Order: sequence, then C-alpha cells, then structure tokens
Amino acid sequence: MPGIDECLQEAMSLPGARGAWLVDWTSGLALGSAGESPVGDHETTAAESAELARAAAEFESPAGTGDGALPPEAGAPPVEDLIVSTRVGYHVIRFVETDFDSSVFLHLWLDRSTGNLALARIRLGDLAERLVLG
Repeated sequence: MPGIDECLQEAMSLPGARGAWLVDWTSGLALGSAGESPVGDHETTAAESAELARAAAEFESPAGTGDGALPPEAGAPPVEDLIVSTRVGYHVIRFVETDFDSSVFLHLWLDRSTGNLALARIRLGDLAERLVLG
C-alpha cells in the first residue's frame, strides 16, 4: 500500500505523465506533487483543479440514477473521476475514498501525444484504492 510520495511516483511512471498531485478539494491545498505544473506552480494547479473537483463533487447529478447503477455511498462524491482534455494534454482527476471525509483526489496531467488515457484511468483507480493516508 503506497503512501503519498510512492503513489505520485507511480502515477508519474505512466506513459506521457507530466505532473501528478494529491489535493484536498475542500481547501485546495496540494498534499503532494510530482513532475511539472501546466501553469508553472504546483499550488496554483492544485487550487484550480480543486475548484473543478468541488463543483463535480457537490453537483447533484441525475447521471447516477436510472441506469441501474447504485446510488453513491453517503459522503462519497457522485462521480468517480473527471477528464478534461485540452489541445496539448489530458487532466484526469480521480476521487479517493477515505475512512475519514473523502475530500481528496488524485490529479494526473498527461501529454496528449504520448499519454494513454485509458491506462491512466485504470491505474489511477487502482492507486486511489491502495493509497494510504495517515
């Protein structure tokens, strides 16, 4: 079970990885970071992605109903992950369920030409399940 630093290093080993963060979406603070930042500053990247994650986590979406899916667990965000695509890259935000308040997420920035979006989603899901916070 990896800690924060090991988790971020494992995320950075993915093809096309440019940067990785573990962020508290309530405060916008980076709990850890690795690699580059698309804006040149890891804290700014964390704060900006936290705004997006907070909006998604607090959105009461009908997408989780009517398709046979189970409703989200109490306290868990209604979405598993977010993908934002830009002209030069992908940003994958994966919510991490924790024993306390589940207000953290992994953010991976991938180069569009060398990254593998499907692999990144699978690996971030695995990392989110194995991550040990404490």
